[in-house]
Amino acid sequence: MPLALLALAIGAFGIGTTEFVIMGLLPEVAGDFQVTIPTAGYLVTGYALGVVIGAPLMTVLGTKVSRKRMLMVLMGLFIAGNVLSAVAPVFGVMLMGRVVASLAHGAFFGIGSVVAADLVAPAKKAGAIAMMFTGLTVANVVGVPMGTFIGQSIGWRTTFLVVAGLGVLGLAGVAKLVPEQPRPEGVRLRHELAAFRNVQVLLAMAMTVLGFGGVFAAITYITPMMTEVAGFADSSVTWLLVLFGLGMVGGNLAGGKFADRSLMPLLYVSLGALALVLALFTFTAHNKVAAAVSIVLVGALGFATVPPLQKRVLDQASGAPTLASAVNIGAFNLGNALAAWLGGIVIAAGFGLTAPNWVGAVLAASALVLAVLSSALERRDVRRDSRIVAASAVAEPASAAGVRH
Repeated sequence: MPLALLALAIGAFGIGTTEFVIMGLLPEVAGDFQVTIPTAGYLVTGYALGVVIGAPLMTVLGTKVSRKRMLMVLMGLFIAGNVLSAVAPVFGVMLMGRVVASLAHGAFFGIGSVVAADLVAPAKKAGAIAMMFTGLTVANVVGVPMGTFIGQSIGWRTTFLVVAGLGVLGLAGVAKLVPEQPRPEGVRLRHELAAFRNVQVLLAMAMTVLGFGGVFAAITYITPMMTEVAGFADSSVTWLLVLFGLGMVGGNLAGGKFADRSLMPLLYVSLGALALVLALFTFTAHNKVAAAVSIVLVGALGFATVPPLQKRVLDQASGAPTLASAVNIGAFNLGNALAAWLGGIVIAAGFGLTAPNWVGAVLAASALVLAVLSSALERRDVRRDSRIVAASAVAEPASAAGVRH
């Protein structure tokens, strides 16, 4: 794998850390700004919405420059947003900093996926994408626990300054290691938007929303579920999240490896198994060991879908992949927001703290249905094209014979 993938992974590590570390620092931030925990939660919501909006917006703006230059601009935004969060005098300014940082998220992963895929042979594209996303998954194993520890020990502002430093390292890596790729000739916004008329692109994005949403339906409420249902101490939640992160790393790497060999069967297996594990999690959540195993499996199976789903979008939007790739990253965050909302509804309705697991199971199963539908439509199109080719082959000799006659 090219060294340029390391630079992309470092950037992904910083982005993953800043996205998730805030969840462990909400009490400290809320206390410092004298706001309630629910109000501080807007720092999570604001970031997620910024990703959804920023992914297409920044990608469209990036069509005017080379992909390497745009990646550098995005890392600059990421650095600025985290520095602004670190020095914010009031809550509103910190929220603004979170949104500024989030604008880089979707476009970085979207453009980075295209760059990573272009750096390797066609048979290794999913593996290259997975290598970049490894930075995001490792962030949940190393970056988030470390950032939470720093924030609780020294101060949350220091955490965001350290994250900004990771952004500087990522920017330097992109500048030094990522090769200059000229802006593809003939790329226009109209050309990029045309990819969204492809039903296979839309189906892949819907699978992203539902499949990854299934993961976050459960993980969003993992703290109260593990402390009040499984009986873990509050201090154990950090290590449970590390287990989730380890599952993410393994699932992401396995997904990248097998997606290059057999993409759709991988999606069938991972989405089906994810739906099953989430359904069982409703019952295993009552036992500490079984709950811990379930958390690892949810992380592994959920992230096993990331490389194949991202590659599916790239393949189906091959003529104009950049915007579609970035929008698909926004789809991951849209799935997170949708699943968290639905999970909150079933808890508020009195179905208990394990009810979001059933929500996740239904979402993952729905994604599996869409995967089967996508394959069926693809096979139908292949058969239709084969008949057209065969009919043309028969017609050409007959036409030629008529001309000779």
